[in-house]
Amino acid sequence: MFGNIKYLTEGEAIIEANIKSGEDIDVMNANVVFEEKDQRILGEVEEVKEDTIRIRFLGEFIDGRYVSGVIRKPLLTSMIRVVNDEELKELMGTYDETTLYIGKSSIYKNFDVCVKINDLFANHMAIFGNTGSGKSWGTARLVQNMFSNPKSLPYNANIFIFDAYGEYKTAFREINKINQIYSYKFITTNPTEATDKKLRIPTHLLTLDDYTLLLQCDNHAQIPIIERSLRLAKIFSKVSDDTVAYKNHLIAKALLAILYSNETSKEKKNEIFRIIEVCHTKDFNFDATIQGLGYTRNFSECFEIDGNGNFGESVLINDYILKFLNDSLEGTPEPKDAFYTLKDFADALEFTLISEGFLHNKTLYDDAIILKVRLNSIINSFVGNFFDVDQYITQDQYIASLVMNENKRKAQIININLEDIDDTYAKIIVKIMSRFFFEFAKRRPQRASIPFHIFLEEAHRYVSKDADTFLIGYNIFERIAKEGRKYGVLLNIISQRPVEISETVISQCSNFLIFKMTHPKDIEYIRTMLPNISQDVIEKQKILQPGNCVGFGGAFKLPMIIKMDKPNPAPYSESCKVDAIWPAKFNK
Repeated sequence: MFGNIKYLTEGEAIIEANIKSGEDIDVMNANVVFEEKDQRILGEVEEVKEDTIRIRFLGEFIDGRYVSGVIRKPLLTSMIRVVNDEELKELMGTYDETTLYIGKSSIYKNFDVCVKINDLFANHMAIFGNTGSGKSWGTARLVQNMFSNPKSLPYNANIFIFDAYGEYKTAFREINKINQIYSYKFITTNPTEATDKKLRIPTHLLTLDDYTLLLQCDNHAQIPIIERSLRLAKIFSKVSDDTVAYKNHLIAKALLAILYSNETSKEKKNEIFRIIEVCHTKDFNFDATIQGLGYTRNFSECFEIDGNGNFGESVLINDYILKFLNDSLEGTPEPKDAFYTLKDFADALEFTLISEGFLHNKTLYDDAIILKVRLNSIINSFVGNFFDVDQYITQDQYIASLVMNENKRKAQIININLEDIDDTYAKIIVKIMSRFFFEFAKRRPQRASIPFHIFLEEAHRYVSKDADTFLIGYNIFERIAKEGRKYGVLLNIISQRPVEISETVISQCSNFLIFKMTHPKDIEYIRTMLPNISQDVIEKQKILQPGNCVGFGGAFKLPMIIKMDKPNPAPYSESCKVDAIWPAKFNK
């Protein structure tokens, strides 16, 4: 079959093809070895002609181990043969407690592809493929394989799957049938079964950055407004005389600023009443009693305008307001364990709007009104339910609650279903929760002691080039991509449109499973973004059958075509069966 070497180039060898008449030869994409006394160089058949065979060099076997890359070229006298079983085991891996079964080799029918668990899951990974290419099935099978190895029991795994369309519920709900120690948790925006858990995110755990994203800020001027509101929400969370005094102080300052403005009395009255309507206490409300010399007035009655266009009780008003001013309250510290809801935050935003620097500042006021409208829209919508938490909880306790079921059993797979939320808020929720995991992991005394694997189905919905870096200085997915590996926070991005995903995130992925892709822009994007991907890999993935993928990266000794087993049970990702739905049955 393989004759003498005709000539060598930098990365290839052209050899004679000794094909006998009538001989059926199937060596395309097969691996061959150029063997000499102290040398075994691995190559792959890339082209077969009538009289020549072109073989590309891949690497070298040194002391029985495969090393990628070739420094020494084979000799012209090297014997050329098909790779043997021992060498294939080195390339494909063997199944033991340290490896993960991926699938079967599409080239070598009797060989399984197994990779080191640490090489695959201690790094970021990307899974790409067209709709219908087997991408979701492959992902489900990969996760199922993690828990199917009888030699390894990954009880401490934390697999968080952000499920864009609720596809994976069926694939993992019976994971305990593999082993009773395993447990699965389904968190959703729309519970339909008794075991479904409602998605809840504690408002008091959100940071300034989170609120900036949640309220979809579009300029830096809005960030100080949120920062001030966040501070007030925390201070107001403690019910005490000092809290009431601080509220009275803020209202008093706002009212005095209006009273001493150059507006007409009618305009002043309207503004004061508008403030009291949204920011009021027992001392500042329309029915509050103000004591004069031998008489009393309701707060609202004091602002009756006399015939001269002045407030009839202007002296009484000033004396009453001034007694609530206390500048020392401006330094009130924020409590560390503050609990507040979105409605409490909205109330704090109202107090921010009347604070010094915001009142009568039209630009800031307009920016604040936009935030107010967006916040009230969230509170009064379906999305507001996800932030409805009724008691204080720390971030550590919250994350612990995510991985625990009601029976206090640890869940290894946590499926978070976001199919009922539009892309805007789904992206924000995923970013917030990803930040929780990242901050939690960074605080561990022992680095990377509690790893989190974040699977992002339809990742192009979340991992895109947003305004985050412009507004808050970073994008959480890009930060995790660059820093998460050393803390044990690993991204697994799954997408049919890699061209829409952040370049930074893709560039940090070490392993790839690429199913069939045909769109020229996506193919070109992958080729330019991954300098280590060869044209051969690009060509291979164009013609893959459903369920087959090209695996390459740090976990693979060399790029290989893998046929993945069907998941059992399968995710709910099949196409609509039109031929079964269209036909109608009529009674005769």
